[in-house]
Amino acid sequence: MPQLYLHEHADPPATLVAGVDEAGRGCLAGPVVAAAVILPEFYDLPGLGDSKALSEHSRETLAPLIRVQAVAWAVALARPREIDALNILQATFLAMSRAVRHLLVQPRLLLVDGDKTIPGHLLDDPPAQRAEVDGDARIAAISAASVLAKTVRDHMLLALDRRFPGYGLAEHKGYGTASHREALLRLGPSSIHRLTFRGVLPEDRRKGASCPQGRLPI
Repeated sequence: MPQLYLHEHADPPATLVAGVDEAGRGCLAGPVVAAAVILPEFYDLPGLGDSKALSEHSRETLAPLIRVQAVAWAVALARPREIDALNILQATFLAMSRAVRHLLVQPRLLLVDGDKTIPGHLLDDPPAQRAEVDGDARIAAISAASVLAKTVRDHMLLALDRRFPGYGLAEHKGYGTASHREALLRLGPSSIHRLTFRGVLPEDRRKGASCPQGRLPI
């Protein structure tokens, strides 16, 4: 199917437009993962849409098809330590910029899901950007990026569940469910938990867990 354009005469060719999205921004544990995808003008990705609205089976079916058909794709992350040091928004930008920089094709336009674009200083020779609210449900390249980010992160959390048993990471993927919060009370946080997030540490300890704004711990 062909890609749809929001501004028919303003955008560069589809093969030079990258969709960018993230997964895991609101979790209490694990990295935030971002993906960037450039799709061809024509592709065959049945059911492609916002990864949050797709079943796990649909995401796992689409992910290899996206990787095969994409003109270019890349996945990157920011670790919990970086999230605590920078704050989740800046760490998300960092993960997104890493994904964009690892694309094998240099895009001329980034379509970034949400209401913000990636700070230019994080990108090499920054291309034009446009923030797209609900872009993961409307724009194919962003939908593809959301699927790759979500599936890669889910696989990572399955592996982390084996390394850090007792938290139920395989089930909730790091989100702040009741069972996850109960496990935190019982076990305390692990090295993959985001110590600056509410509910991970007692409030008096959480406020002292962050590093100076914009700096990583040594």
